[in-house]
Amino acid sequence: MSTAAEAPKARLGGMGTTFWAILLVLSFLVVTANTAMSTYQGSRLSGAATGAADLQVLSQQLANQANEAVGGNAPAYAAFKNTRAQINKTLAGLQERFGQEPGVQGALQQLLTTWKPLDASAGQIVNAEPAVLALAGNANRFGAQVPQLQAQLNEVVRAMSASGAPSSQVYSALQQVVVAGRMARNVTEMRAGGSTATMAGDALARDALLFGQVIEGLRNGNEELGIAPLRVPAAVQALEQSQTLWTGMKRDLDAILGSARSLFAAQSSAAAITDGSGKMLEDSKKLFDAFSAFGSVRDTRVFPNLWYTIVGGAILVLSLIALLYSLYAGRQREQELRYQTQVEYNSRNQQAIMRLLDEISSLGEGDLTVKASVTEDMTGAIADAINYAVDELRNLVTTINDTSVQVAASTQETQATALQLAEAANHQAEQITTASDRINEIAVSIEEVSRNSSDSAEVAQRSVLIATEGAGVVRETIRGMDQIRDQIQETSKRIKRLGESSQEIGSVVELINDISEQTNILALNAAVQAASAGEAGRGFAVVADEVQRLAERTSGATKRIESLVQAIQADTNEAVSSMEQTTSEVVSGARLAEDAGTALGEIERVSSDLNELIKNISAAAQQQSTAALDITQTMGVIRRITLQTSQGAGQTAESIGHLTQLASDLRRSVADFKLPG
Repeated sequence: MSTAAEAPKARLGGMGTTFWAILLVLSFLVVTANTAMSTYQGSRLSGAATGAADLQVLSQQLANQANEAVGGNAPAYAAFKNTRAQINKTLAGLQERFGQEPGVQGALQQLLTTWKPLDASAGQIVNAEPAVLALAGNANRFGAQVPQLQAQLNEVVRAMSASGAPSSQVYSALQQVVVAGRMARNVTEMRAGGSTATMAGDALARDALLFGQVIEGLRNGNEELGIAPLRVPAAVQALEQSQTLWTGMKRDLDAILGSARSLFAAQSSAAAITDGSGKMLEDSKKLFDAFSAFGSVRDTRVFPNLWYTIVGGAILVLSLIALLYSLYAGRQREQELRYQTQVEYNSRNQQAIMRLLDEISSLGEGDLTVKASVTEDMTGAIADAINYAVDELRNLVTTINDTSVQVAASTQETQATALQLAEAANHQAEQITTASDRINEIAVSIEEVSRNSSDSAEVAQRSVLIATEGAGVVRETIRGMDQIRDQIQETSKRIKRLGESSQEIGSVVELINDISEQTNILALNAAVQAASAGEAGRGFAVVADEVQRLAERTSGATKRIESLVQAIQADTNEAVSSMEQTTSEVVSGARLAEDAGTALGEIERVSSDLNELIKNISAAAQQQSTAALDITQTMGVIRRITLQTSQGAGQTAESIGHLTQLASDLRRSVADFKLPG
């Protein structure tokens, strides 16, 4: 009976529960529809605002990843391309959904305008990825080999110094150590970018050419650079090893210079992205503000259809009360379900922890390529923190490696400079010793000059006396020549008068000759008359004959006298000419004697001046001799200081060598860490 009565009640209760359930569902659908519409509008704006907020973060990430990517970081390149894709995707979605909304259209278009050149720069960076990563690999190999090359060159320098090679050759080898360090710095500056990257590339090309020419010159000689070939066997062997190492490094260096244009273009694009990221961040903030303002003016009430909501809510409450009893029965089932869910949750957490431990197990062995998976599990935050710590540790190890390489290069260069300074100090000490010897010789020479100057002063004094006496003699000679000139002129006058007298004698001789001719004619006439007179004129004929003979003898005598007179006249004329020439020569001699007297007077004056000058030279030579002794003592002090400088430079080189060893130890201490790329 009771069973039959309870059955309809049970059916009635079941029908009531179904009714209330259906009513509850209908009410729930009404409320849900209104809520869904409002939620859709709210989520739509919320998603847009979230996208605008994400663009703010992504714009800064893109700038940082661009700088890391152009530095040759392969993971940074992957992250950079992913960030660029996210930005393009987000902007495309916003443009598609809100491109025509008046409240956000202006801010969105401004952001798209800002992003367009940045996207083009990002595309250039992506296109340069092969060249940039290849350059990074070449640069890392080159930088790692620079300390080894400098060590080989230092062996060359030590061998040259030990064998006493010329200082010019030692300087050329030392300069190679400096150039090698400078090339490593230029490669680092090229990869770092900035305003000096292009100049660093040009300097790198010049240093590479100079390094190759000098190392080849040390091997085979180079007249253009003034480098003689090495002849020391130990230095030649070390130089050949350096040249072999340089050949491999040169290939990396040529590849670096070949990819430099792509690197500079990528660095310029990264700089453009860095410069434009601030503008993009500002425009993203404006877009976010625009979405916030756009959402505030929209009707985003939870229940737009109020009356439907009230009726549905009332029915929902009544249905809910009716279902409380039904739901109470399902509470136990829900608790069991919750328990099972908790068990599954704990199991998933345990699996996530085991997976995280497996992923980071190699981290303890120094593997910095580890990357923990970031999931929605409880280990997601831990994995994210571990990834951040590994990234920072990776950056630290990379920085230590780069710094140790730069420190090693710098210490090698400084050590080379210290060795060069020591070599120069030793050379300076030798030059100072040589200079001191030369100064001693100069002091001896100056002393000798002083003595010779004193002797010269005495000789000059005697020259003054001799010149004075010579001037007096010349003056006496001039007076004597004047007297001779007067006597010659008087004699010349007398000879002229003798010539005039001889001319008078010639006239008398002509008269006598005429008389003798007339007498001869008269004697002939008398002889003719005597012959015509016969015996009476015989005596007269004898007289006429005697007169004739006398006339003939007179005529012959006059002819001889005439000849003698002519000879006397010729000799007289020649004597007059000779006396005139002698007079002219005496006059010339007198003038020469006067000139000699003037010259002797000048010699006397010059000799006096010379005597004073020689005395001054002697005094100056004595002062210079004293100064030379002082200089010799000063050069000795300088030589001792130079030797101390050389010893200090050697100690500095040893300290720098110890610093190089410390840099190597520092690098070895992080060598076990495994880095990506």
